[in-house]
Amino acid sequence: METDERRERFEAIAPAVIEGVRRYLARRTDPATAEDALAETLLVCWRRLDDLPDEPLPWAYGVARNCLANARRGDRRRARLAARVAVIDPPRPVSLPEGPDPDLAEAMARLRVQDADLLRLWAWEDLGPAELALVLGVSVNAASIRLHRARNRLREALRKLDVHAGHEQSTEGSRW
Repeated sequence: METDERRERFEAIAPAVIEGVRRYLARRTDPATAEDALAETLLVCWRRLDDLPDEPLPWAYGVARNCLANARRGDRRRARLAARVAVIDPPRPVSLPEGPDPDLAEAMARLRVQDADLLRLWAWEDLGPAELALVLGVSVNAASIRLHRARNRLREALRKLDVHAGHEQSTEGSRW
């Protein structure tokens, strides 16, 4: 593909990818890390432009997820080094702000990281099983099963907090 053709294709794809990936990353990390991961994601998209599917956003979510994981690994390495160097005054832990529903935030915090991330992709990014499969690099069936299990785990975590989902009610005493 010619350089001008590549640039035109990238410029046509980039706006939708940028906004979607920016929102995805903003919900998962601090602004500086989100911007760095976004830049890395766009670089990967440019380098692998010929590999982009017709619907590039779910593919880009998968790339962004990997870029964020790389950033987090780097953060953990730096934290271990800082802990060794700064024995006298260790860094204070950073707490994430609570979401609009503290019960939901607590239930999500009790889930495995993979389940919470999957539920966020489904709920916040409005991805269906086929798109989730692309992000996760699994089959559509596996993505559907993982989503089903994650939703059940969230339901159970909410139940343990004695919080009921909005559409669920007790059917005790009901004829149905």
